[in-house]
Amino acid sequence: MTQKIRILMIDDHPIIIEGYQNTLLLTKKDSQELDIKIANNCDEAVSFMDRSVKNDLPFDILFVDISLPPSSDGTMTSGEDLAVYARKVLPNAKIIILTMFNESYRIHNIIRNIDPEGFLIKSDLTSSELASAFQAVLNNPPFYSGTVNSHIRKAITSDIFIDEKNRKILHLLSQGIRTKNLASHLDISLSAVEKRKKQLKVLFAIEDGQDESLLKEARKKGFV
Repeated sequence: MTQKIRILMIDDHPIIIEGYQNTLLLTKKDSQELDIKIANNCDEAVSFMDRSVKNDLPFDILFVDISLPPSSDGTMTSGEDLAVYARKVLPNAKIIILTMFNESYRIHNIIRNIDPEGFLIKSDLTSSELASAFQAVLNNPPFYSGTVNSHIRKAITSDIFIDEKNRKILHLLSQGIRTKNLASHLDISLSAVEKRKKQLKVLFAIEDGQDESLLKEARKKGFV
């Protein structure tokens, strides 16, 4: 019996989409029939999703690139926003996230906000891994690529608990944001930032008090 699988691929690089499409068509099972739609930006993706719901032909799987140009009305700024929208309008669809980002903070955030059935870092990606991810997500999700798994493992095996604000402080510091500018990114006062930084240095046992030493330890333990 043929299994028809409706797929929406969202990426703003046509050559990448072509590669994904060819891989899936070449490696699908004989019993699978793939109906693939392609969106190159947030507006097209929303339009495809809304139409699929309206026509009662909802997508089964979405491949979502995180780095996308914002929607024309500015309400969606990335694939992350699209995936959150997809969770609302297509509750049964399985979402596979593809991204170049491999920082712990971004990975953690995507898992927390979207909980995708598949999560692939583009630099890990081979055609055989994409094919494996597709079949695994269909039949036995989730499927996370090596880099994602290693970040999750590090964070789980570390006995340090760090809340969202502190994760963000570490992330911003790693991006080169100076302490005096952190407050405006976090909606807290500068003294609250300083207090949190002190706590982080105690948690990570930083004796020289340097931000570089803090970031080095945070990286080792998978928080950055």
